[in-house]
Amino acid sequence: MNQERLLRHYTALMSAVPQSVWVLSADGVITLLSHSGMKEQLWHPDGEASWMDAVHPKDRDWFRRAWRRTTEERSPLDTIVRVRLKDAPDRFRHIKIIAVPVLDEAGDTEWVGTAADAEEHWRNRMREKLLARMAAVPAAHDLSEAFLTTAAAVVPELADAVAVFHVQGEPGPGHGLADGMASAASTESVGLAPGLPSLYPLDRDILWGGAPRQVIESQEARLLTFPAGEPPEDGLSKASVRWLRKAGATSVALLPVVVDGRAVALATTTTCRGNPPPDEADLNLLQDVFQQMSGPLRRTMELQRIRDKALALQQSFLSPPSAVGGISITALYHPADSAAEVGGDWYDAVRLSEDALALSIGDIAGHDLDAAAAMGRVNSLLRGLAYDSGPAASPAVTLSRLDRIVQALDGPSMVTAVHAVIRRLAPHLWRVTLSNAGHPPPLLIPRDAPPRYLHDLAAPDPPLCVTDGLPRTDLHTVIREGDTLVLYTDGLVETPGTDIGDNLRRLRRRTEALVRAGVPLATLIRRLLPAAQNRRDDIAVIALQARSGQ
Repeated sequence: MNQERLLRHYTALMSAVPQSVWVLSADGVITLLSHSGMKEQLWHPDGEASWMDAVHPKDRDWFRRAWRRTTEERSPLDTIVRVRLKDAPDRFRHIKIIAVPVLDEAGDTEWVGTAADAEEHWRNRMREKLLARMAAVPAAHDLSEAFLTTAAAVVPELADAVAVFHVQGEPGPGHGLADGMASAASTESVGLAPGLPSLYPLDRDILWGGAPRQVIESQEARLLTFPAGEPPEDGLSKASVRWLRKAGATSVALLPVVVDGRAVALATTTTCRGNPPPDEADLNLLQDVFQQMSGPLRRTMELQRIRDKALALQQSFLSPPSAVGGISITALYHPADSAAEVGGDWYDAVRLSEDALALSIGDIAGHDLDAAAAMGRVNSLLRGLAYDSGPAASPAVTLSRLDRIVQALDGPSMVTAVHAVIRRLAPHLWRVTLSNAGHPPPLLIPRDAPPRYLHDLAAPDPPLCVTDGLPRTDLHTVIREGDTLVLYTDGLVETPGTDIGDNLRRLRRRTEALVRAGVPLATLIRRLLPAAQNRRDDIAVIALQARSGQ
């Protein structure tokens, strides 16, 4: 009697709690002891179907492994898994399952467990996790860095594939919408679940479909759903349709990222390989996550605007070099690949007379708009002093005058520079006089002798703006027909973690090989640039070559 009473009390208690209590027999038959409404919500197998068919396709593998492990170890199972809904078989709900293995009368393992609705708990936890990831995204020097972090945050939990595109210009007929820096052509701007085909064929072409254009213009998210591998051809680009078929896609979500009232990015998320499309709650969560990009994007775009201004200012001071008869001269400036690294390097060549040329190269401490402005002032001052001093002037004296003026005008904290005067001595002979203020030494490649750096036995003179009244020295050499002289800034030879001496030796060997191979001067200096991934600083190079027949 007491046992029956306890059983009634236990049954009443189970009916009052918001969870289902069930038993899974050793042969896979599920018996519900109490369901508290859960039974009416969830799909359950009948006929030949397995109860595992109720589990979301993405969760089946790990759920099977967890179940097998707890069976072998006879330990409790406590997890959250997505289970199919009864009235909407293509929709799922997160259920918290707690189960314990027990032995039945025959010694076989059966399970006793509970199932409780965990949808709200899971979404709150996922929202917190994803938004925490997004909060850590800094303003990036490259937009693709921010896009990569965002894409990685939602794959594979909320999507199988993600691509984020930078939208440029105003949307509308005839207006360009995307650039290549953050399109799916870059593996740094996508998230992709294992086993899916490469997103590369999409490229920026995806933004030319009607549906993406509508989303950008309306700034409202849109979800396209369709049978697995059968995307609509209307509204999507041809490249997108081909990829969606190959991936067995079932949906595409188009999510605009709005900054200051303008859609500056478009995120596209895809469910693939027959996986169910996101529901309304998933779509809202995706929108929240991608809109979190607006802060980093705003800061990144501000950095890029500053960089563009600095680069434009710097380029305005880097006019094509002057030349004199008998000498070929060429120059280049290459900004660093990161947004902060713009501003300090310059080159210049001033024709002093029919047979004389002043050549200079320098580097201002700092890499920003202030450094670019300071570079312009110093370069202009040196250009004026060189022209005023004329072809007979000592470069050391000219640099000393520049040093006094820049310090008196409260100029930059430090400037390195090489200033040279080149004068014709004979039809095929030129005298070079130069002074080096803390700068990497110029490289001379004679036509018929080993290459060498132009520096004294002692260290070069100190940079400008570091001390007052310092005497500076001149170095002298000559160049003949076919000789090449290269001046450069430290970005060409200084790389973190490497030895400057080794880098100078490599530059000497590389330059000599190009000169001996007869590579044109303009091509030669471009080939001296390090690979993009190794550039940490801006680089300026100016080179001259004594021509024959003059």
